[in-house]
Amino acid sequence: MIKNNYLLTLIFTFCSIAGWTQDKRPNVILILVDDLGFSDIEPYGASEIHTPNLKELASQGTRFQEFYNNSICAPTRASLLTGQYAHRAGLGYFNVNLGLPAYQGFLNKESPTLAEVLKKAGYSTMISGKWHVGDDYDQWPAQRGFERSFNFVGGASNFYEINDSTQATVPLYKNNKPFYLPKDRYLTDEITDQAIGFLKEQHQEKKPFFLYLAFNAPHWPLQAPEEEIQKYQRTYNVGWDSLRIKRYESAIEQGVFPSNQAITAQDTLIQKWKKLTYDEQQYWQRRQQVFAGMIDRVDQSIGKIRQTLKELKVDDNTIIIFMSDNGAQGGDRARIYTTRNAGPVGSAGSYDVQNSNWSQTGNSPLRSYKDNPYEGGIGAPFIVWYPKEVKANTIKKGTGHLIDIAPTLYDYAQAKYPNSNYGVVTHTLPGVSLRTLLSTDQKQLDRPQALFWERAGNRAVRYGKWKLVSIYRNGNKAELYDIDTDRAENHNLAAQYPQVVAQLEELYKEWAKDNDVVNYDRIKIQSSFR
Repeated sequence: MIKNNYLLTLIFTFCSIAGWTQDKRPNVILILVDDLGFSDIEPYGASEIHTPNLKELASQGTRFQEFYNNSICAPTRASLLTGQYAHRAGLGYFNVNLGLPAYQGFLNKESPTLAEVLKKAGYSTMISGKWHVGDDYDQWPAQRGFERSFNFVGGASNFYEINDSTQATVPLYKNNKPFYLPKDRYLTDEITDQAIGFLKEQHQEKKPFFLYLAFNAPHWPLQAPEEEIQKYQRTYNVGWDSLRIKRYESAIEQGVFPSNQAITAQDTLIQKWKKLTYDEQQYWQRRQQVFAGMIDRVDQSIGKIRQTLKELKVDDNTIIIFMSDNGAQGGDRARIYTTRNAGPVGSAGSYDVQNSNWSQTGNSPLRSYKDNPYEGGIGAPFIVWYPKEVKANTIKKGTGHLIDIAPTLYDYAQAKYPNSNYGVVTHTLPGVSLRTLLSTDQKQLDRPQALFWERAGNRAVRYGKWKLVSIYRNGNKAELYDIDTDRAENHNLAAQYPQVVAQLEELYKEWAKDNDVVNYDRIKIQSSFR
C-alpha cells in the first residue's frame, strides 16, 4: 500500500511537471474605472445610463454598500496593486517625488505588486490601460511583474489621437515599446481590444491568468463616440437637481443605500438648474451626455471581454471584480480648459472636465467629490462576480477597502505573499481576505481594525459605525459621523461625543506614525510646484 501511494505521488508529480494536469485555480480580471461616481451605473442607481453588462454581473454576483478607495487616482492604484496603504507603498501624495519615502511618487520594492506575487504563483500577468504609479522606465508595469502590458504611464490621456504622425499627445506603450493610436480610434476600444488580444495569446499557455483592466473613462477630457452621445439626447433635460433625487431613490431600490437614511444636503455652490438659461441648459446637457456615453462604452467593452471568456471556455472559472478609483470629479465651471479646446465637447481635440453640478448627481446620495475623505470621495461601486463561489444577487454592508483586494486574490490563487522582494524585506499586508464574506450568508465584514485616510492634509478614520473627518482648509477641525444612521454625513456629532473623537484621533496618530505620514505643511510647498 505504501509503495502504491509512493508510486501515485511520483506519477502526479511527473504529470504536473509535464503540464498534464489542469490548474483549476480561478482566473482573475480586475476592472478599475476612473472618476466614476457612486451612482453612475445601473446597479448603484443610474437607471438612465445603459450598463447591462454591469447590471448582469451585479445580479449574478455580490455588491458592497460600503467599499472604500483613497479618493484620488495614484494613491488608490498604489493600494490596489500592493495591498498597502498608499503612504506605505510610496504614493502618499501623488505620482510626484516629494523627497520622503512615503511620498516618493512610485511603488517601492518593499510592496510587491499583485502581478509580481501572482506571477511567482504560476499566473500569467497582463495589464491594459492606465498605470499612474511610476513615471520612470524602471517603474513601468513590465518592470513590476506584468508579462504583457499595454498602457499609458501618467494620469490622463486623450481618448483620440488628433495627429496623423507619430507625435503622440499622450504616449502609449505596448510591452515597453511606443504604440501609436490611429487617428479616430477611441482609446477605450483600444484598451479593450489589446486586453482581448492578450487573453487569446495567454490561452495557449494553459495556466491561470491575472488581467488588470484599467480604463481611463470616464475621467476627463470628456470625449466619446458621437453615436454614444446621441443615445442620451434629451435624457438630461430634467437637470441635476431632479436627477440627484431620482438616483438616491434608485440606490435605495437597488439596496445599495439604506432606506431609512436621507440624501446628502444640496451643495449650495451649485446653481439651480431652473435658474439657467435655455442655452446654458443645452450646453450642460451635452456635457452629461458625453459622460454617460463614456460609461456606456466601458460597459460594452466589459461585454466584449466576457464574450471572449466564453469563446475561450474559461468564463466559468474567472473572477471579475469591478470598482472605481474614487468618486466623481468636483470643481466649478472655471475649471473648463477653454484654451486647450479644439472642438465641441465630446469631440477629438476637446478638453472639458466634469464639474460639481453633475458630479453631485454622480455621487448621490453621498457627500462631496473626488480628492475628499467624505463618502462621495472615497465610496464607490464594488461588484464581485464568480458564480462558482460568490453569492448571487447579494449585497454586503461592508466595510471593504482597497487593502483587502490583495489578500483576497492571494487566497483564491493560493499564492504565498513573499517575505522579501528585490532583496528587501516586504511590508506585511494590513487588509483581510473577503473570500469568506463573499461566499457565505455573512452580512458584513467584521473588521477589528480601523481604516485610515490622509491625502493633502485631509484625514479620516472609520472604526465601526463611527467616522472621523478633518479637512485641511478648515484647520483640520474634527467632524464625527455615525455612518450606520447617516452615511450622507449631514449631522456632525463631534460636540456630542468628544470621547469618541479623542479615541479616533489617537488611533490616527498611531497609524500616521506607522505609515510615515507627515504634516501636510511639510510637503505642501513642494507639492504646489508640481
